[in-house]
Amino acid sequence: MQRIGFIVLRGFQVMSCAVMAVFELANRAMGEPVYDVHLLSETGGSIRASIGVAVTTEPFGDANFDTLIVGGGVVIESPMPGVVEFLQRALGRCRRVAATCTGAFILAEAGLLDGRRATTHWNRARELQARFPKVKVEEDRIFIIDGPVWTSAGMTAGIDLALAMVEQDLGADLARAVARKLVVYHRRAGGQSQFSALLDLEPKSDRIQSALAYAKRNLDKPLTVPQLARAAHLSPRQFSRAFRAETGQSPAKAVENLRVEAARLMMEQSRHPIDVIARQTGFADRDRMRRAFLRAFGQPPQAIRRTVRAKAAA
Repeated sequence: MQRIGFIVLRGFQVMSCAVMAVFELANRAMGEPVYDVHLLSETGGSIRASIGVAVTTEPFGDANFDTLIVGGGVVIESPMPGVVEFLQRALGRCRRVAATCTGAFILAEAGLLDGRRATTHWNRARELQARFPKVKVEEDRIFIIDGPVWTSAGMTAGIDLALAMVEQDLGADLARAVARKLVVYHRRAGGQSQFSALLDLEPKSDRIQSALAYAKRNLDKPLTVPQLARAAHLSPRQFSRAFRAETGQSPAKAVENLRVEAARLMMEQSRHPIDVIARQTGFADRDRMRRAFLRAFGQPPQAIRRTVRAKAAA
């Protein structure tokens, strides 16, 4: 059985504790206790969250843990010396040490991120880089694994990180089963952007949301306005008017943004030729994809791929 220690500090964010549900449901899916989860603090006892509720914790003690995870908080406070010392010792004793959201600041304070790639909530990434210049902060990532140290972006990204741990331990099928139980899509890849074209659009009605979900599933197809209108159960004219009113974009522009997002993710995570990526994400050819990338990022696809490879080599 793997012991999981989840460290909470005063003022922790309750949402960060959602990662524990991933391990609980993995136990249920396996039909046996694979993970033994413990809520920890330096001295044990009651620890109050940022919203005011309190949880009961165990003191650090001398127990060994397979995985230690530091939860994030709304306010970033310097950790007590005992927390820093515990984490410094843990890196040599644990298989994995992780942090969700602003928990990365705690790992950085302990020196565990020096010379490593790491991420945190996009709103705090530049602060993390400024305070800890030895850390290689990548602010636009869902989660990052650098050796035994794992870090994730904010809020729900901790669930993606925990699902990745389950996948590493128990396989992709089990991780998918847990994701379904949590009613989330199978975990987002670590390299995926914290920013989402779908979130930026913020559709308000179920019909427009259904059309966008259909588009995201069928990016390799033409995706004309009549097709999207059918998915929304509206006439093309009604659909175009409602779509622009709810999202502030035309359907064509929104589909292009979805394609660009998917193409960039494929470029970062695969070695597929650019021609293949262009076809699979619905661009008729690499030329159209190039123009779309220039509009979105100010750079052609080749430049973004070179940057990704340079970071990987570093």
